[in-house]
Amino acid sequence: MQTVFGVDFGTTNSALSIYKNGKVEIVNIDELNANPSLMRSVLYFNEEDEIFAGQEAINHYVNDGAAGRFMQSIKTFLPNRSFEGTEVFGKKYGIDDLVAIILKKIKAKGEARVGCQVDSVVLGRPVLFSADPEKDALAQNRLEKAARKAGFRQIYFQFEPVAAALAFEESLSAGEEKVVFIGDFGGGTSDFTVIRVKGGAFARSDRRSDVLSLGGVYTAGDKFDSQIMWEKIAKHFGRGVKYKGMGKEELFDIPHSIIYTLCQWHRIPLLRARKIREQIRLIKHAATDRKPIENLEHLIGDNYGFFLFQCIEKAKCELSRLDLTEVRFKERELSIVEEITKEEFEAINTGNIGQIAGCIDEVVGKSGVSCDKIDTVFLTGGTSRIPFIRRLFEERFGARKLENGDAFTSVVHGLGASAPLFV
Repeated sequence: MQTVFGVDFGTTNSALSIYKNGKVEIVNIDELNANPSLMRSVLYFNEEDEIFAGQEAINHYVNDGAAGRFMQSIKTFLPNRSFEGTEVFGKKYGIDDLVAIILKKIKAKGEARVGCQVDSVVLGRPVLFSADPEKDALAQNRLEKAARKAGFRQIYFQFEPVAAALAFEESLSAGEEKVVFIGDFGGGTSDFTVIRVKGGAFARSDRRSDVLSLGGVYTAGDKFDSQIMWEKIAKHFGRGVKYKGMGKEELFDIPHSIIYTLCQWHRIPLLRARKIREQIRLIKHAATDRKPIENLEHLIGDNYGFFLFQCIEKAKCELSRLDLTEVRFKERELSIVEEITKEEFEAINTGNIGQIAGCIDEVVGKSGVSCDKIDTVFLTGGTSRIPFIRRLFEERFGARKLENGDAFTSVVHGLGASAPLFV
């Protein structure tokens, strides 16, 4: 059988697997990364018309700062009709062009590993790019177009939680059968499936009849980070600050759209638009407290939102094992030290947790299999380690049924294992 790549193009990280001679191999694609099997899904453009991806992009961004253009969470824009692309140093890039740059670099790493050109790929996709069917189709079409621009000719799609199920299936002995609930938690989406799995040669058959239900929600790791930003950090950048309207004594709040955008790390670059920066400048001169607005201007001008959110994410991860931690960040004259407790983190994310819990119940309900008849709950993705996420599953299925796959490579392994289903 021909060699096939499995590519997990993620909101935060991307990964590659190779299916060859009946075996799946996960390939290192970024030697500069602490985990070389992952490449950060980021790009950096400099003024010399050079483009960097992954950790190399981050390193150049750290050294060059605002001299270049840094892009992150590109996947989240795939279903966005209003975002067709962007202009960088006078050159236009469509959304598919941006994704293609990352996919082409990953493809080159895989081809260097196998020593030949590879034209076939199984791409992972969330159950829902968007709840709007037209936007969902748009996102997949854009991703397919990007893969073609990257040099792939045969392109297949597999739902990410189904891929995780196929990775889990390889742990079963020949003939062992289970009904499994799969939870795949990414940066942008949380995706679920109930699926029948069976060890042995059965794993290579058509699996459509084994998928009992699928579902997903656009709430995942990034939303939890955004909630910390909104509740604990945004006050340092203007949330709650009042300003006087032009020629009026009446006080107004900073426009909600600015603060809302600030709290989504992948959207912060949108604040660099000339019209918005002028609006912020006028607000600063009429503000009751100018310092937070100056911080906001520096955040936008120096483009350090990525590093701020890294500090937020670090604190979030620490709360999986600690009852209390701090968000610590220092830039220019700004020094942020904000305590956050595990109890507080759970409280501010009540709405997000409710959305995930509702989706879990919906997927179980559609499967026609009750919680007590599900044999195993297999969780993957960094967010699956958060205690209150695990409690959702323990309450429904019991703690003994929970199993964890590799947080970052279960899906890409399953995408490689999906190859015989398509080729």
